[in-house]
Amino acid sequence: MPAYPDDRSAEIAAALEVLPTGSPVSQVARRLMDLFTGGSLEPGTRLPPERQLATTLNVGRSAVREALAALEILGIVDVRAGSGTYLRGTASDLLPQTLRWGLLIGQKNTDEMLELRSGLEIYVARLAAGRASADQRAALAASVARMRESTAELTAFARADAEFHETLAAAAGNGTLVDLLHVVRSLLQVYADRAVHDAAAAELAIEEHAAVRAAVDAGDADLAASAMAAHMATASRRLSEDSGRLRAR
Repeated sequence: MPAYPDDRSAEIAAALEVLPTGSPVSQVARRLMDLFTGGSLEPGTRLPPERQLATTLNVGRSAVREALAALEILGIVDVRAGSGTYLRGTASDLLPQTLRWGLLIGQKNTDEMLELRSGLEIYVARLAAGRASADQRAALAASVARMRESTAELTAFARADAEFHETLAAAAGNGTLVDLLHVVRSLLQVYADRAVHDAAAAELAIEEHAAVRAAVDAGDADLAASAMAAHMATASRRLSEDSGRLRAR
């Protein structure tokens, strides 16, 4: 069993503020995550016992227990029977899980998520135009080529499409931005998998991706952002229509 930092239960408890009586589990989880991602706790720090957390937050032990169980599923804490609950990673390690949880319990609608994804993708394209390496530019070209070869096999087409965006994000050179985009994409994946339905839509997507690639090759940040904005308008419209159809079922 790995060694853990000294018990900081009193310090952690002091950092937590009392929640209003009857607060839901999600509020308990949010308060704990605010503490975990504040940068003051080291990985492996043991948390106060459930009873102490419940008293500090002025909530029932069941709310604390459920919140910790949810955070364990997300990989944020490690609950060890007979030993205690421990923080798994650093603030930066926990960022993607925290974002995912916050977006899920925030009940954001699909249109808001699509707007967020569009803004992130456009900024990624702008950064990539000035930062992409020769290998990354070649990988973008290869993804577009695979898309052209896969118009009759839309599963392979979607895979090449995803590879294009992953390469572009890596070329942007901003890890936090990539984390944000990964979370948003994963939450939209149920619709993204159905984004292109036919050869006509595939051909349009190919041309839009090719325009982004050409702008990145030219090192033109404004043109890359503009090309991505045009692509996101088309893609978001398709995804929005798909989400509406799925909700109507």
